Amino acid sequence: MSDGIAVGTYRRTMPLPPPSEFARHWDLDPNVVFLNHGSFGACPRVVLALQQELRAQMESEPVRFVHRESEHRLDTAREVLARFVGCNTDDLAFVPNATTGVNTVLRSLEFAPGDELLTTDHEYNACRNVLDFVAARTGAKVVAVAVPFPLASLQQVIDAVLAGVTARTRLCLLDHITSPTGLVMPVAPIVAMLRERGIDTLVDGAHAPGMVPLALEDLGAAYYTGNCHKWLCTPKGSALLFVRRDRQAKIRPLAISHGANSMRSDRSRFRLEFDFTGTDDCTPFLCIPEALRFLGSLLPGGIAGLQAHNHTLALSGRTIVGAAIGTTAPAPAEMIGSLASMLLPASDALPTSPLGLDPLQVRLFDRHHIEVPVMRWTSPRLRLLRISPQIYNSEAQYRWLADAVAKELADERMH
Repeated sequence: MSDGIAVGTYRRTMPLPPPSEFARHWDLDPNVVFLNHGSFGACPRVVLALQQELRAQMESEPVRFVHRESEHRLDTAREVLARFVGCNTDDLAFVPNATTGVNTVLRSLEFAPGDELLTTDHEYNACRNVLDFVAARTGAKVVAVAVPFPLASLQQVIDAVLAGVTARTRLCLLDHITSPTGLVMPVAPIVAMLRERGIDTLVDGAHAPGMVPLALEDLGAAYYTGNCHKWLCTPKGSALLFVRRDRQAKIRPLAISHGANSMRSDRSRFRLEFDFTGTDDCTPFLCIPEALRFLGSLLPGGIAGLQAHNHTLALSGRTIVGAAIGTTAPAPAEMIGSLASMLLPASDALPTSPLGLDPLQVRLFDRHHIEVPVMRWTSPRLRLLRISPQIYNSEAQYRWLADAVAKELADERMH
């Protein structure tokens, strides 16, 4: 196979660099230098074992598990997660991913011709597509402000977003941590300033839970969604949707189900509708408490210690790779969490693979056994290499990446 799907195009002539000692807790392929935790996360063995046990319980008596027990189990998991992200349990719903969370909010709200939906040019492509879809159906207009990259300060982001506000602005969709450029955005001051102007914010926090501290109640955003399967290392298909209490009446799940006409009075309509949207596997959500326990046990300081470790490794990896390819850091350290993107030479003339992969990404995988994304970013058209360290990674792996990228870029220049 090709296009970075299978290793083996080039015979390895020297051993791969070792991961950290914590890699023993994951089932990652030892024949791959896995430097892309940010795309889909990676679930530790202990959490996968719990999920397998839960699935066995479900299949041993599906009616008991789904109909009689799942509500209480979900309540328990939600209580643990709510404490971790700093909000009231009743304001939190489970969704399978942050893209679903963004869809849920945007497709629940009503917009009219002339309304403006504000975002930035760093917004994740899938969620920008939702904005465009909703705008096309309602006659609203998407206003995407340009945030410079490279950039020197948080204030540049704040100034750019506020410059896009007009009397017609109805909602702002803002990444907490940008996917292509790896920036921790100043969401708190932006949310506050927009709220003062009567504008709600939907924060796309896909990468935030587990990477940066969260206090959703204090943040005050009308809507916030974030993945658990990335930096909280839960099984795939687990994310959160926070909706501020005064906005919950209008927010409905994408699948309308039994909760829509339930006569129960012991739970809010918000929870009744979101907790059961049809038969599905709820075990990824039920694993959240165990994932939090496990991650909190790895280093002194618990998850805060883990976040600090990954931040330090991201900065170190950025420095190592940047020195090898002759590029400077495109953003200040305080705007970096566990993602860090670096500028590569422009690539307009370089074709992508049939799967849309940059040829450098393909060669890094096929020749050097490295899994790392190389992304095209179009405003302006930049080419980015993004690292996303988790505790199983090591500096030795980033030195291997640095050497490989330098060799491949030299080869590109020759051809």
